[in-house]
Amino acid sequence: MQLEERAEIVDGRITIAPPRRAWQAQVAGEIMVSLHDFVRGRLAGHVVGGGAVFCVNLPHRATFTPDTGDYVGPVAGMEPFEGAPVFAVEIRSLSDYGPRAERLLAEKRADYFACGTQVVWDVKLCSNDVVKVYRASAPDQPVVYRPGDIADAEPAVPGWAVPVSSLLPEDWERPEAEAPPGELRHAE
Repeated sequence: MQLEERAEIVDGRITIAPPRRAWQAQVAGEIMVSLHDFVRGRLAGHVVGGGAVFCVNLPHRATFTPDTGDYVGPVAGMEPFEGAPVFAVEIRSLSDYGPRAERLLAEKRADYFACGTQVVWDVKLCSNDVVKVYRASAPDQPVVYRPGDIADAEPAVPGWAVPVSSLLPEDWERPEAEAPPGELRHAE
């Protein structure tokens, strides 16, 4: 099956991802360039952009299409990647906020971890808590990074870190929001 849109197969159904808006595209590009520059010099995997398909074998999920990430498995030429990336970045669209979206994104992170992903970034451009880093070792304890902080993807991409402010579009404005109770805040 060939699709021209970003989509995932979940519960036997094709789920079309909403098109990326300007900020999402810019932030995905900034993360990908920073990650690429770091990984390429170390031969530490393959940096992938949005639209890359990762085939997995879960009872309810057949694919992932993160906004960007790092994959350490074999490259399959013109075919989809086999298995999940070690590091995945999910940049929220405007429809990815609210209780239902939180539940669906938590389920997706659990799927990533079940397939071997070590770190998932949840990037929230409509929040002051721009990057939430979820690790397979502590999936319910995200570390929150805000502008001024330096976010990392340990242990998936050892040594790589990026200032959150450098990822943000020039016209991004700081929302009036704080991290909800129970979330770890990265020490500045």
